[in-house]
Amino acid sequence: MTSNTGKAPEHIVLAFSGGLDTSVVLVWLQERYKCPITAFVADLGQGEELETARRKALDLGAVDVKIVDLREEFARDYAFPMYRADAMYEGQYLMGSSIGRPLIAAAQIRVAEEIGADAVAHGATGKGNDQVRFEYTYGALRPDIKVIAPWRDWEFSSRNDLLAYASKNNIEVDLSSGERPYSIDTNLLHTSYEGVALEDPALPVPAGLLYRVKDLLEAEPEPEVVRVSFEKGNPVAVNGQALSPAGVLRELGEIGARHGVGRLDIVENRIFGMKTRNVYEAPSGTILWHAHRAVQSLVLDPEVLHLKDELMPRYASMVYRGLWFAPERLMLQHAIDWSQDVVTGEASLMLYRGNVQVVGRTSPHSRYDIAFATFEADDVFEQRDAAGYMKVNTVRFRAGRSAAGGAAT
Repeated sequence: MTSNTGKAPEHIVLAFSGGLDTSVVLVWLQERYKCPITAFVADLGQGEELETARRKALDLGAVDVKIVDLREEFARDYAFPMYRADAMYEGQYLMGSSIGRPLIAAAQIRVAEEIGADAVAHGATGKGNDQVRFEYTYGALRPDIKVIAPWRDWEFSSRNDLLAYASKNNIEVDLSSGERPYSIDTNLLHTSYEGVALEDPALPVPAGLLYRVKDLLEAEPEPEVVRVSFEKGNPVAVNGQALSPAGVLRELGEIGARHGVGRLDIVENRIFGMKTRNVYEAPSGTILWHAHRAVQSLVLDPEVLHLKDELMPRYASMVYRGLWFAPERLMLQHAIDWSQDVVTGEASLMLYRGNVQVVGRTSPHSRYDIAFATFEADDVFEQRDAAGYMKVNTVRFRAGRSAAGGAAT
């Protein structure tokens, strides 16, 4: 499907990964539109596959390949704001894929503007979440650009169809990935797995499928304490060593992975209402979430903290549904960030066999006062005063019981 069209595109920027789907898309776009295609590859920390993707795109006919290093931007401007909000979709998912898509789409628009392209394309399927995340971003940043989504337009309906097309058109496919019954997406923050091999939620994950985080039985035999330092809600150091935003994610990812931290096997509700089984590995995000909550617990006013927790599911839903550039997400982010001015300090966490346990937290802005909190004798709290608090706050109970003629209501 091509949107915002009055004429055929003259130059397309394709979000390209080098996998089966986008490789087929690249060849198909040339057949369909007979115009130049620039392949855009976003570097979110996926590693060695970047240069492989470059060579493959050129071999398949791309006129140019733009590999853009987005690692620091991803950590600083996308992952960190999300973690300042303590965002967690449906109480479990830390949204490593969800938060990456708006950045990829935004950078794709930047490339299109730099080279004068009039269209963008992606390889997201017509049933999935990513098409929404990509196209909401396109719409927010460049509503006039042409959008091409082949999965909603072409004749293919399955992975086998793509493999057949690849064979017919001499598209090189890594058989180890092309034939495997699942797909993998990875970045600095997490790795996700989905596909036929995981579709039955009653069955365990097949042995050998997961690779980023050590299995619990193979994790480090001894616990390790890691210290994460924050300034205004953002992690800035690990074990006393100052690191860049991407460096924080990388370091925590390596530490957490060797201790089996961050594996998650869930059934989630997708944007279009269907339930899917997904498996995620997010070692850095898991540690960050616990560390941030620990420091935050010391410094936020109770009512601010409670309100923030009430708003978190709404914020998480916005991120999951691709509303990163929507005004409601931006408004909520401003409120969250106001609360983070005092979230400076350090959390200590013990990691062991998949577990993350907070064992200490400090902050120069701590509201924790032993004089108030102690259960021993103190000079700041008259315990008899508590009786008035309960008496006043149970007036409505007594009034309700009286109105009901003495019956419980």
